[in-house]
Amino acid sequence: MNTVLSLTGSGSKALSYFFGVLVLGLTAGVALTNLPLGQIIAWSDKLFGGLFLAVFSGLVYLSILAIVRVAGQPLDKPGVRTWFEAGVQSANAIATLALTYTLLGISLGIGSLAGQDLNPDTVSAIIRSLTENFSMAFMTTVIGLPVSALLRAILLVAYSRSEELTPPYAP
Repeated sequence: MNTVLSLTGSGSKALSYFFGVLVLGLTAGVALTNLPLGQIIAWSDKLFGGLFLAVFSGLVYLSILAIVRVAGQPLDKPGVRTWFEAGVQSANAIATLALTYTLLGISLGIGSLAGQDLNPDTVSAIIRSLTENFSMAFMTTVIGLPVSALLRAILLVAYSRSEELTPPYAP
């Protein structure tokens, strides 16, 4: 029962961090672009797509949960190393997701050229379609790789702190 309560407490703490960072990010977006919040959300959905945003958010939450579960705990406490590994894997999965969507966007962009005649009348529509797909491709990398690196760095620092809190092994 204590394990369930501990996980619930960690989960709500991680969710609070997740939503806090999300609110700060949206606030920065509104301040930098002077666009209303609704337009920023619509732009994000159009650019990245719902599936990318859902998987990305889930992996970010899992990474934050791992950080919360590792931070300040000695390594000899059960589950700390497991949560560390889960956090590293979820941070790596964010980078993999970003790169996969980059390749998908490039493939979609190139694929859109295959069935179209290129002439002066169609060039602007073709370029518009191509840049839309390329925009999604590169923005997933621009967002995903730094987020992955940041989460991995925070997790490694938390793990190092946990190593310092662990009493030395005495045979």
